[in-house]
Amino acid sequence: MPSGRVLPRLSKVLGLEGDQKSIIKFEFNPKDGIDNPALSLAEDMDGEGVGEPRFYLLSKGSAETFGFCLHKELGCQGHIIRQVELGGLAQRRGLQDGDRLLQVNGHFVDDMDHRRVVQKIKASGNQVLLAVLDGNSYEAAKALGRDLSQMLPPDIRPRLCHITRDKSGFGFSVSSPEGVKGTFQLSVQQDGPAERAGVPPGSWLLELNGASVRSYSHTQLTRKLKQSGSKVTLLVASSAVEEFYRLRGLQVTAALADTSWLPFKVRELHMVKGLAGYGFLLKEDDCSSGATGQFLWDVDAGLPAEQAGMKEGDRLLAVNGESIEGLDHQQTVLRIRAHDDQVTLLVIDPAGDEFYQSLGLSPLLFFDDSDPVSGSCTPSLPSPSGSPGLCHVEVGPKGPGSWLVAAANSIGFTQSPRQEEQRRLCEEF
Repeated sequence: MPSGRVLPRLSKVLGLEGDQKSIIKFEFNPKDGIDNPALSLAEDMDGEGVGEPRFYLLSKGSAETFGFCLHKELGCQGHIIRQVELGGLAQRRGLQDGDRLLQVNGHFVDDMDHRRVVQKIKASGNQVLLAVLDGNSYEAAKALGRDLSQMLPPDIRPRLCHITRDKSGFGFSVSSPEGVKGTFQLSVQQDGPAERAGVPPGSWLLELNGASVRSYSHTQLTRKLKQSGSKVTLLVASSAVEEFYRLRGLQVTAALADTSWLPFKVRELHMVKGLAGYGFLLKEDDCSSGATGQFLWDVDAGLPAEQAGMKEGDRLLAVNGESIEGLDHQQTVLRIRAHDDQVTLLVIDPAGDEFYQSLGLSPLLFFDDSDPVSGSCTPSLPSPSGSPGLCHVEVGPKGPGSWLVAAANSIGFTQSPRQEEQRRLCEEF
């Protein structure tokens, strides 16, 4: 990767009372590796009591949680980090009780609906990049009328690009230092397939078709590209983005990517039930990955589902802003029927579903509509016990938890083992 850059001015680590020195602090745990920084981003306190955001990359095992809860509390602004588990992943990285969450995987979330923020973290799977601000600095910034989004560096996301070959090829060439593995810079043909797919000129290649190129030689990379056929998916980063992560010891992954250039989009369908119902059939079936999913079929012409944009074979991802990942058919049906006369669904078409599954990513991770989904006035069902350890809490008149909206891992769903001969489930709406 590029070297020889000048390091930014050393910065103060927030949360160390009485320490006025400018430092960058790393807490290195040999078990966790270099992805274990407790790192403050940038400048010293500015004299107005406002510190700077801190970035944490949390990477957990599939059976673990991130070790914190996310609250929305009456009388307090922002999405609040609470119940940081003693000795847990979040605490080891440096998250503190009362921190306010500003960004999730490069998306500014302070002004986003709380359920959307919870959904983004859950959809991130086993790795998530968070930007937080300590509670006192957050309150001071709000009181001063500061734009919190301007406190964060612009465009820190790598880019995920899907390229289709034309007669001239993919439209990019690769250069690398002789004898050095894993360092590849791209030259992009003007108005070629790569440029049209969003690949920035001079960007650095990080992943090819969902696999890291860190261990590839130039010959191995060339062979992998030839084996890709007519389409290839690249994770790339500009020099500025690469530098941002490298200086902080953070690993860049596709879960952090800007996907605005991809042709595959999650769609939001809001439907009001007509006299003949919504006009679609929900059917349980196997996904291309072998997992079980819920799919939409028999879309009736002229009824609300078709009018909202539903297509045959769409896969259902979320109902009224809550992911259905891990839910069985009957639990999904109950979610759709939670409101008598209307429902909002997040769906993706078969090509997009296959694309994200091939990369091992949830499409919900990249759903970037910050408008609140039509919400429920009733408690939302919790996600299954494999979900990240998050709480979605609104503090009521009897204190924290008196208005509990959703608590992941506190309640689990028990599903019977799937039998190959089990009949497919379907429900008409």
